[in-house]
Amino acid sequence: MLLSESSRQQLRGRLAELIKERALRFGEFSLASGQKSTYYIDGKQISLSGEGLHLLATLILGELPPEVAAVGGMSIGADPIAGAVVALAAGEGRALDAFIVRKERKGRGTQQQVEGPLAEGAAVVVIEDVITTGGSTLRAIEAVEREWGAKIVKVIAMVDRLQGGRENLAAAGYELTALFDITELGVKPESRPNCQ
Repeated sequence: MLLSESSRQQLRGRLAELIKERALRFGEFSLASGQKSTYYIDGKQISLSGEGLHLLATLILGELPPEVAAVGGMSIGADPIAGAVVALAAGEGRALDAFIVRKERKGRGTQQQVEGPLAEGAAVVVIEDVITTGGSTLRAIEAVEREWGAKIVKVIAMVDRLQGGRENLAAAGYELTALFDITELGVKPESRPNCQ
């Protein structure tokens, strides 16, 4: 999807408003990374709302290189986003599939950790709603590479908390594109943990 810069900025502006209104909370929180935080972004408040998901999927689709064959990420955060991105792509006549990465390998059926119509060696983008240290993203990447030999073109996140995720991904050889960093939502970044 080709977006003009003015259209992209308009969509980003509205998405930022929704994140601040619906998803951004202040208090004391424990994060998936094990860190404590004074704020939390509940990405599902965006990815499970019609307007929020449409904005998010449209912006992500605009960031996808043409060689990308599939998008997905760690379940459950990436699931609705990946589904919306591929549905929008289909509406534009672009062939794009989705995949989901289970936290653990399934113990029945095909016993796969990665589900979806992926082709061996496909070029893929890994999606996250919020990235802190990048630990869950790296686990998703490892599963997709191991099971499908996929080529990770890049990682796209809705929000980068600026706490080492970009650096950890870069150290492992992966590029992060974030639609927002936390400062663009009016929040001061918290201290970074030790990079993995």
